[in-house]
Amino acid sequence: MKLTSKASLQIQKPIKEVYQGIVNPEHMTKYFISESNGRLETGKDLLWRFPEFEERFPITNVKVEENRSVSFVWDPDTVVEITLEKFKEDNTIVHVTEGGKEFTEENLEWALSNSGGWANFLACMKAYLEYGIELRKGAFDFMRQA
Repeated sequence: MKLTSKASLQIQKPIKEVYQGIVNPEHMTKYFISESNGRLETGKDLLWRFPEFEERFPITNVKVEENRSVSFVWDPDTVVEITLEKFKEDNTIVHVTEGGKEFTEENLEWALSNSGGWANFLACMKAYLEYGIELRKGAFDFMRQA
Protein backbone atom coordinates (compact mmCIF):
# COMPACT_ATOMS: atom_id res chain seq x y z
CA MET A 1 0.00 0.00 0.00
CA LYS A 2 1.30 3.44 -0.97
CA LEU A 3 0.72 6.50 1.20
CA THR A 4 -0.51 9.85 -0.09
CA SER A 5 -0.76 13.19 1.68
CA LYS A 6 -3.51 15.49 0.43
CA ALA A 7 -4.83 19.00 0.89
CA SER A 8 -7.35 21.16 -0.99
CA LEU A 9 -8.50 24.76 -0.69
CA GLN A 10 -10.63 27.25 -2.61
CA ILE A 11 -8.90 30.45 -3.67
CA GLN A 12 -11.04 33.38 -4.75
CA LYS A 13 -9.02 34.11 -7.88
CA PRO A 14 -9.25 32.88 -11.48
CA ILE A 15 -7.27 29.79 -12.46
CA LYS A 16 -4.87 31.87 -14.58
CA GLU A 17 -3.79 33.94 -11.53
CA VAL A 18 -3.50 30.90 -9.27
CA TYR A 19 -1.44 29.06 -11.89
CA GLN A 20 0.96 32.02 -12.17
CA GLY A 21 1.12 32.12 -8.38
CA ILE A 22 2.47 28.57 -8.44
CA VAL A 23 4.86 28.58 -11.42
CA ASN A 24 6.32 32.10 -11.03
CA PRO A 25 9.02 32.37 -8.34
CA GLU A 26 8.29 36.09 -7.92
CA HIS A 27 4.99 34.98 -6.38
CA MET A 28 6.13 31.77 -4.68
CA THR A 29 8.80 33.64 -2.72
CA LYS A 30 6.01 35.65 -1.10
CA TYR A 31 4.26 32.64 0.43
CA PHE A 32 6.30 29.42 0.17
CA ILE A 33 9.99 29.47 -0.78
CA SER A 34 12.68 32.09 -0.24
CA GLU A 35 14.59 31.46 -3.46
CA SER A 36 14.33 29.66 -6.82
CA ASN A 37 16.62 29.62 -9.82
CA GLY A 38 13.69 29.79 -12.24
CA ARG A 39 10.05 29.20 -13.14
CA LEU A 40 8.40 25.81 -12.95
CA GLU A 41 8.47 24.63 -16.57
CA THR A 42 8.19 21.16 -18.09
CA GLY A 43 11.58 19.46 -18.22
CA LYS A 44 13.36 22.10 -16.14
CA ASP A 45 15.24 21.19 -12.94
CA LEU A 46 15.31 23.83 -10.21
CA LEU A 47 16.84 24.53 -6.83
CA TRP A 48 14.60 25.89 -4.08
CA ARG A 49 15.54 27.33 -0.73
CA PHE A 50 13.10 27.75 2.13
CA PRO A 51 13.33 30.57 4.69
CA GLU A 52 13.90 28.17 7.58
CA PHE A 53 16.68 26.07 6.02
CA GLU A 54 20.14 26.91 4.68
CA GLU A 55 20.33 24.06 2.17
CA ARG A 56 18.81 24.11 -1.30
CA PHE A 57 16.39 21.42 -2.44
CA PRO A 58 16.47 20.02 -5.98
CA ILE A 59 13.16 20.04 -7.86
CA THR A 60 13.15 17.53 -10.74
CA ASN A 61 10.78 15.85 -13.21
CA VAL A 62 8.80 19.08 -13.55
CA LYS A 63 5.68 18.81 -15.69
CA VAL A 64 3.22 21.65 -16.21
CA GLU A 65 -0.02 21.90 -18.09
CA GLU A 66 -0.84 25.59 -18.30
CA ASN A 67 -3.74 26.64 -16.06
CA ARG A 68 -4.42 22.98 -15.15
CA SER A 69 -1.62 21.25 -13.25
CA VAL A 70 1.95 21.21 -11.99
CA SER A 71 3.89 18.18 -10.83
CA PHE A 72 7.45 17.68 -9.61
CA VAL A 73 9.72 15.50 -7.50
CA TRP A 74 11.66 16.78 -4.50
CA ASP A 75 11.76 13.53 -2.57
CA PRO A 76 12.91 10.56 -4.68
CA ASP A 77 10.11 8.41 -3.20
CA THR A 78 7.25 10.79 -4.01
CA VAL A 79 5.61 12.91 -6.69
CA VAL A 80 3.86 16.20 -5.89
CA GLU A 81 0.82 16.95 -8.04
CA ILE A 82 -1.00 20.27 -7.90
CA THR A 83 -4.23 20.46 -9.89
CA LEU A 84 -6.46 23.46 -10.50
CA GLU A 85 -10.22 23.25 -10.82
CA LYS A 86 -12.49 26.13 -11.86
CA PHE A 87 -15.21 26.75 -9.31
CA LYS A 88 -18.04 29.32 -9.37
CA GLU A 89 -17.21 32.31 -11.51
CA ASP A 90 -13.59 33.30 -10.85
CA ASN A 91 -12.72 30.90 -8.04
CA THR A 92 -10.22 28.05 -8.16
CA ILE A 93 -9.98 24.91 -6.10
CA VAL A 94 -6.37 23.83 -5.64
CA HIS A 95 -5.73 20.16 -4.92
CA VAL A 96 -2.30 18.99 -3.76
CA THR A 97 -1.28 15.35 -3.47
CA GLU A 98 2.11 13.95 -2.66
CA GLY A 99 2.47 10.22 -2.70
CA GLY A 100 4.43 7.13 -3.38
CA LYS A 101 5.94 6.05 -0.07
CA GLU A 102 5.34 2.51 1.16
CA PHE A 103 3.21 2.08 4.26
CA THR A 104 5.44 1.99 7.34
CA GLU A 105 5.06 3.68 10.71
CA GLU A 106 7.73 6.24 9.80
CA ASN A 107 6.11 6.97 6.43
CA LEU A 108 2.69 7.27 8.05
CA GLU A 109 4.11 10.07 10.22
CA TRP A 110 5.52 11.63 7.03
CA ALA A 111 2.09 11.50 5.31
CA LEU A 112 0.33 13.13 8.26
CA SER A 113 3.00 15.81 8.59
CA ASN A 114 3.04 16.57 4.86
CA SER A 115 -0.76 16.84 4.71
CA GLY A 116 -0.43 19.59 7.31
CA GLY A 117 2.45 21.12 5.38
CA TRP A 118 0.45 21.24 2.15
CA ALA A 119 -2.53 22.72 4.02
CA ASN A 120 -0.15 25.44 5.25
CA PHE A 121 1.13 25.97 1.69
CA LEU A 122 -2.46 26.47 0.49
CA ALA A 123 -3.40 28.82 3.35
CA CYS A 124 -0.30 30.92 2.72
CA MET A 125 -0.98 31.01 -1.02
CA LYS A 126 -4.59 32.05 -0.41
CA ALA A 127 -3.55 34.86 1.95
CA TYR A 128 -0.99 36.14 -0.56
CA LEU A 129 -3.05 35.83 -3.76
CA GLU A 130 -6.28 37.18 -2.28
CA TYR A 131 -4.99 39.80 0.17
CA GLY A 132 -1.26 40.33 -0.45
CA ILE A 133 -0.43 39.01 3.02
CA GLU A 134 2.87 37.14 3.41
CA LEU A 135 1.56 34.70 6.02
CA ARG A 136 4.63 32.45 6.02
CA LYS A 137 7.05 35.31 6.75
CA GLY A 138 8.70 34.54 10.11
CA ALA A 139 6.40 31.59 10.77
CA PHE A 140 9.14 28.95 10.82
CA ASP A 141 12.17 30.91 11.99
CA PHE A 142 12.19 28.74 15.11
CA MET A 143 13.19 25.78 12.89
CA ARG A 144 16.37 27.45 11.69
CA GLN A 145 19.46 25.83 13.12
CA ALA A 146 21.58 28.20 15.15
